Amino acid sequence: MRTITICGSMRFEHEMQRIAFELETQHRFNVLQCIYGLKKDELTSADRAILEEAQLKRIELSDAIYVVDIEGYIGEMTKKEIRFARENGKEIIFHSEYAL
Repeated sequence: MRTITICGSMRFEHEMQRIAFELETQHRFNVLQCIYGLKKDELTSADRAILEEAQLKRIELSDAIYVVDIEGYIGEMTKKEIRFARENGKEIIFHSEYAL
């Protein structure tokens, strides 16, 4: 069982939850994800820095990242996560190219 980290815009929060469930139950991935249900404007800059550090650590621990790029949208943080994954030799799987 491979470990992957879900990456994507929080605007796709509900979709990412469904996708994570399908990846685990139908494709036998161990999925690391963060879904907090918080509005971005409720977070302080310190909160954001801590969450970013935690997400990058999840990527370090993973075999791959799974990019939720619904309708081709990839936000700035997700682009940073993709760069980080590439720099660390992680496989990058795009939702738009993966048959779920």
